[in-house]
Amino acid sequence: MTTLPLSSTPAAPAPPGRGAASGTARRSRLKPWAPWAAAGGSLVLAFLVTLVAGTPSFASVVALAAVFYLVGLTAWSRIVEGPRWATDRLATTLVTFAFGLALVPLISLLWTVVSKGSKVFSLTFLNTNMVGVFGDMTEGGVYHAIIGTVLITAAAAAISVPIGILTAIYLVEYGRGPMARGITFLVDVMTGIPSIVAGLFAFSLFTLIFGPAYRAGIMGAVALSLLMTPVVIRSVEEMLRLVPNELREAAYALGVPKWLTIIKVVLRTAIAGIVTGVMLAVARVIGETAPLLLTVGIITKVNWDLFDGLMTTLPVYAYNQYSQGGAGVDRAWAAALTLILIVMVLNLIARLVSKFFSPKAAR
Repeated sequence: MTTLPLSSTPAAPAPPGRGAASGTARRSRLKPWAPWAAAGGSLVLAFLVTLVAGTPSFASVVALAAVFYLVGLTAWSRIVEGPRWATDRLATTLVTFAFGLALVPLISLLWTVVSKGSKVFSLTFLNTNMVGVFGDMTEGGVYHAIIGTVLITAAAAAISVPIGILTAIYLVEYGRGPMARGITFLVDVMTGIPSIVAGLFAFSLFTLIFGPAYRAGIMGAVALSLLMTPVVIRSVEEMLRLVPNELREAAYALGVPKWLTIIKVVLRTAIAGIVTGVMLAVARVIGETAPLLLTVGIITKVNWDLFDGLMTTLPVYAYNQYSQGGAGVDRAWAAALTLILIVMVLNLIARLVSKFFSPKAAR
């Protein structure tokens, strides 16, 4: 029997970071406070530069500081951490700046609406209507407009949501061939329809049936449903396509019919996305003005009947008050603030619905 020499015994592995392969030393990293220090230094440097160049403004200081921060932090990271980490920090900074730029119009809009709408926004403003308010009087409120907005939007949702969900189910679960392609094409066309065209369609339809003098909230609901339906179809369709096919196949293997699989498995799995899509469609139409000016007009009191008489909605109320000037401008901004709050409440309700009815809540 031949024995191996002692020199052939495998050597123990060297500790990490030692030995011949340790020629490439591990680079150091920037401290956690480094980005904040770079941001502070960039702001100071930008302020000094704009001060020397002329009168500094907030926008010029922030823009110049962003450039200094981008260049300075990237160069600092390249010196200390190397080119790979510098590239990573550069990409992270650019994405952060893009996010900040996207927030600028949103924050500006919210600040404008809140600052101007809070002048007359109160519980009295929400509980009164415009009966007996003339000229430049400071009284009056949006109670009748809130009722009209809720009724018309709810009626539009009652029309478009079932149609949208059923159409999406057909396109995902059953639709094949020319008919499905035709429906998809028509949905794409409806997505780009101007709101005034939807209002003209509803106005013409009800004029042909009931005569030219007919005005009712249902006319506005039909006009809004034309704008809301394609959004519901598209959003629900995408949510249904995200449901794994394995869930469907498992239900079919247990002998569950296809219609019951769609109700119990597919829709239940996608309920959170479906509710979110419906709320996006509601937010899309709740602020429309042009079709409602044609169909439901404006009135100074509450009208609870969707099928008879003029109604007032918050967008039309804001437009009418702003066009009057004077105290009406403050009421218009307060109406816009009320509309934003209603949309926020509806989104909170949608979050709660998706939380309690999603599959995770049942575990």
